[in-house]
Amino acid sequence: MSPCYIAFDAAHKPRGRIDENYSDLRDYLNSNGFICYNFLETPITQESLKPYDILVFSCPDFSKISLQEITEIENWVKNDGGGLLLLSHAGGDRGRNSNLSELSQQFGIVFENDQVLDDEKNIGMENIPIITSFIPPHPITEGIGELCFRASCSLSTLVNAFAIASSNDTSDPFSSPLICVASPENGRVCCVGSYEMFRNKIGGGFKHGEHSKFALNIFRWLVSDYRIDLKSNNEVSENEIQSTSMPSPEIKPQGASDSESPSVNIDFAIKISKKSELMELLKIFSNQINTIKKTIDNLIEQVSISEDEIIELKKVKRSKVPVKPQDFKNIEQDIIDDFQVTDETKDQEEKDQAAFSALPDKPPNLFEEETSTEKFSSGLPIVEETIRLKSKPKSKPKSLSKEILEAEMQGLENKINSVRDLLSFIEKKHNSGKLDDDSYKKQAKTLKKDLKKSKKRIEEINKIFEE
Repeated sequence: MSPCYIAFDAAHKPRGRIDENYSDLRDYLNSNGFICYNFLETPITQESLKPYDILVFSCPDFSKISLQEITEIENWVKNDGGGLLLLSHAGGDRGRNSNLSELSQQFGIVFENDQVLDDEKNIGMENIPIITSFIPPHPITEGIGELCFRASCSLSTLVNAFAIASSNDTSDPFSSPLICVASPENGRVCCVGSYEMFRNKIGGGFKHGEHSKFALNIFRWLVSDYRIDLKSNNEVSENEIQSTSMPSPEIKPQGASDSESPSVNIDFAIKISKKSELMELLKIFSNQINTIKKTIDNLIEQVSISEDEIIELKKVKRSKVPVKPQDFKNIEQDIIDDFQVTDETKDQEEKDQAAFSALPDKPPNLFEEETSTEKFSSGLPIVEETIRLKSKPKSKPKSLSKEILEAEMQGLENKINSVRDLLSFIEKKHNSGKLDDDSYKKQAKTLKKDLKKSKKRIEEINKIFEE
């Protein structure tokens, strides 16, 4: 059977991005019979989803899926046998100012606006619980002994859906659904309360325990029988959809040989329908363009190294000491990252380590040829090398529209509330003796500094409104 195509939504400001903090997940899937794509088309339609087998929303952040998109996605799942994976975060829709539940409700599942805590069964802190309750048996949890639900919300089911994993009796909330599934008509749906369990380089993330096996189980199950029949009964053309702007080199999915799967075009095509989308795209390219020369130099250097040296280099880069509970000395710093709610306030260290991935436009359409559409295309090479970005984020110009500034103001106010909650949280930990004086002072100093910056930006926006 031909490879299965996964569309990771990139148009609704996801916190999990396959060219940044989800790159380990991307590489693992690409080496196990899948091909991952950044899906930037908006609005999402049933027609634009037809070439894909799976659609993933990895925790939209301060962005909402339109009612029309929800209808189109529902039709794609039910009629075309699509697989839908929805990943949320502590606080649910309210905490992220998103509306995943409006989509999941179409399949009988709801993300709750809470956080799963467990003082007894965790890997260092109560918001990083270990879960072992997998009932009833299901292909997604087959062979899984335990999972870490880092910064997770709980779920609930309505009709035609059921839970396959629940929180512990010692958890708060206790015995509550954490993974729910549904099989509406021809398609399949899976909802998980924690997007962070698939993140790179964090405790309780993708490299923890059996998380990689769990991820593979999810994506294999999401390819429905109906979809498999379609792929078997239709002759899939190996001719990739070509970009209208320029030709580009071809690459193969990681771990694939010439006999396993066809080569994939590196073109990265985007449909632009709104000014905001163009601004977002230009912002991404602006951050990347200064690194292109270094990227090319790194690739040339890698090519010149012998195969044995490359293998050795990868071993050195990827080797890690197994994570133990006592090793979580800086785990509180990870909690701070959870409250960075806007693109501008995302963890800078994570941005610095982002891998600039080259992903093709879209897979072959199993149903019909694509209609002609104007597209903007570009290709970026895949590199594993860490590149330090020394440029400081620029403040937004005063010429921005009132709507954009108001949205930023709302985001800053929500961030301030979150930081204040976290200050209360670490103060409580310090008073109970669970957080030492040095760690408390360091965390409090960082949070207060962030609070001051947010308040200063709000003052700047208010001045702009006054002018």
